Amino acid sequence: MELQSVKQRFGIIGNTPALNRALEVALRVAPTDLSVLISGESGVGKEFFPQIIHAYSARKHGNYIAVNCGAIPEGTIDSELFGHEKGSFTGATDSRKGYFEVADGGTIFLDEVGELPLTTQVRLLRVLQSGEFIRVGSSKAQKTDVRVVAATNVNLRQAVEAGRFREDLYYRLNTVPIPVPPLRDRLGDIHLLFRKFAADIAAQYHMPPIGLTPEARSLLENYRWPGNVRQLKNVAEQISAVEEKREIDPDILLRYLPDYAAPTAQLMPVAAGGGEFANTTERDILYKLLFDLRGEVSELKGMVAELATAQHRPGAAVAYSGSSLPMKLGEASSLATPFASPLRREEAYIETAAEEVVGDETAPQAEASRPVPQTKEEAQREAIVQALRRNHGKRKEAARELFVSERTLYRKIKELGIRDEDIR
Repeated sequence: MELQSVKQRFGIIGNTPALNRALEVALRVAPTDLSVLISGESGVGKEFFPQIIHAYSARKHGNYIAVNCGAIPEGTIDSELFGHEKGSFTGATDSRKGYFEVADGGTIFLDEVGELPLTTQVRLLRVLQSGEFIRVGSSKAQKTDVRVVAATNVNLRQAVEAGRFREDLYYRLNTVPIPVPPLRDRLGDIHLLFRKFAADIAAQYHMPPIGLTPEARSLLENYRWPGNVRQLKNVAEQISAVEEKREIDPDILLRYLPDYAAPTAQLMPVAAGGGEFANTTERDILYKLLFDLRGEVSELKGMVAELATAQHRPGAAVAYSGSSLPMKLGEASSLATPFASPLRREEAYIETAAEEVVGDETAPQAEASRPVPQTKEEAQREAIVQALRRNHGKRKEAARELFVSERTLYRKIKELGIRDEDIR
């Protein structure tokens, strides 16, 4: 079966291997009557898979019923699923068929199946084992022939271990598992989905579609998308409706991704014994730094020009960044290689300053009387101490002068054993 035709029929956008694998499994299991458990984070599009399974099964002419188990109150869910008899509880003025009775010969999709109460899980297990159910308030068993497809955004194995989900029901539902990948693992699909959502809303409301600059596209593709496809669609719709500009740059896009612009310190949590980047990938940190730096380029160039004017000495190597502003060689090389480690890039500024401390043979006599550092660590220590002295111990200003984050400066101060009395 042509996978692309299935995607076109159900409006599925994307071509990443993990997504294709999930679709292939759904198509292969569709002709059978095996139970299927679809797992994945909220918003990844799990609801498409039971529709595909039903459409390509022998039950495609039967009823297809989707039930959100998490949206039905615990007191009425048994009645909703299995029906009830007249007078079985207050308000039961008539007998009523449940979803399993209505879906006889078809497919029932149980979304958020992990939210089912334990008593309902027992009833569901009986349906899966024998095809029998009993209406609420009745003692008569009835038969139903239903294909069950379930979905969950929680780890059912953990729910079983915690006693919130029956183990026998888990294995009955999990005959064929289909994991759906989160959007952050579908890097090549993100821009395609965004463009599709933008085109849809433009056609619906008769407006020009929005587009992304290359920088905005990079930001879009490297955001973690905790709300997955649902969040991406929401962002595309908001920008299309609110923004007057039709070409979206990173500054505009960041307004709709507020958590992406969080302080660097929050993006680099420290885990006990895990190092500075224990819970954050280097790629995430890198892109955060790149987009933060983008908005400060003008200010940075001005600072570099001022620093170069004040500290340039005869014979010192000077590079140019493509404009008329001079830049120290160490700074030029570190900025020209943005895909190096962000931590290594920041430390390069300290090392450059340290090299000046070691190699400065024309320093004033007062500075020349100070012992010349012999090792890299000593040179770094001296560069940091001098920066702190010039800024009267203000670490924020010293970090700014050294072109590093306060977090990196704090760590280097601790590593090099710099004390308050050293900077007085």
